[in-house]
Amino acid sequence: MSKKTDRIISALLLVALLVLAVVLDKTLPTTHIALTVLKKGCIWSLIVVSMNLLNGFTGLFSLGHAGFMLIGGYTFAVLTIPVADRASVYQYYDGGIIQFCVPMIVGLLAAGVVAAIMAWLIGLPVLRLKSDYLAIATLGFSEIVRAFFQWDTMGPITNGSNMLRKFPSLPSLLFAVVASGICIAVIVMIINSSYGRAFKAIRDDEIAAEAMGINLAKHKRMAFCISSFFAGIGGALFAMYQGTLQAMTFKTALTYELLLIVVIGGLGSVTGSILASFLYIACSEWWLRFLDSEMTIGGFKVPLLRSGFRMVVFSIIIMVIVLFARKGIMGDKEFSVSGLVNFFKNRGKKKEVK
Repeated sequence: MSKKTDRIISALLLVALLVLAVVLDKTLPTTHIALTVLKKGCIWSLIVVSMNLLNGFTGLFSLGHAGFMLIGGYTFAVLTIPVADRASVYQYYDGGIIQFCVPMIVGLLAAGVVAAIMAWLIGLPVLRLKSDYLAIATLGFSEIVRAFFQWDTMGPITNGSNMLRKFPSLPSLLFAVVASGICIAVIVMIINSSYGRAFKAIRDDEIAAEAMGINLAKHKRMAFCISSFFAGIGGALFAMYQGTLQAMTFKTALTYELLLIVVIGGLGSVTGSILASFLYIACSEWWLRFLDSEMTIGGFKVPLLRSGFRMVVFSIIIMVIVLFARKGIMGDKEFSVSGLVNFFKNRGKKKEVK
């Protein structure tokens, strides 16, 4: 199959995806679990792909993504709460000190920009570290940010440990698909550019990359800032999805969850991250939910089924995937129509030889 045909089929699949999103928005009630899972899957796909850009494509082991999501989410919420509603939201802080409101799209872009600026500032000292030391430093940054945003002195801006609300919610599944899709497309273009090739060279061998003339400090900071920019937008979309925002949501466990999805999908695979995100959200919040309820079959009560058992089974499934698929679902490969066709052709040839 030629590249042109592959691109045409891929474009048709994207159009079909957008049409499906419109149909689901029109036919399913807003509270339907499938719609909820698909919205969160889109948002998680963007966040996980942005993390994979740093951990998988550049080889920088960072655990600060929850912190950048928090910065992006709070930036969006603080800037987009209507002025008339600020008194009721900031009831303990005299209505807050910010008395203006920006459009939703401007708020999303501001969320990414503020997260990227913070990443640039943090990256100056932190990116001198490597491996586990970088992970510990970025994890510490994430925890400091969460504590800082809950600090009462910051209350007139962040509302302290109180909940932020009344900012724009996620309009529809179509909006989630388009917003996440555009951001992921930009990340893919960066990966396929000369900068992306430099990121991969740094991941493979820093000494060789530097010998080839790649400025390690510059490109590491660039990858860190780009990843954080899209993490900030993802945090804003997540805030819109939840409808409310509180710093306690962005705990260390959230970063570990994102890292787990990256590993399951495959380090260095964008499509792997997207596929793993949807599978993770669907399994954890939908498909295995029946395991949390007691069940009786033919008068026989099925043992173990009770609240919380769903996460036990889900953890076992994850362990099996990690044990038997060491490189994740996709490894470092990307899904393509031509690749899928070639896969089935090769399977057919192997059967004929046998």
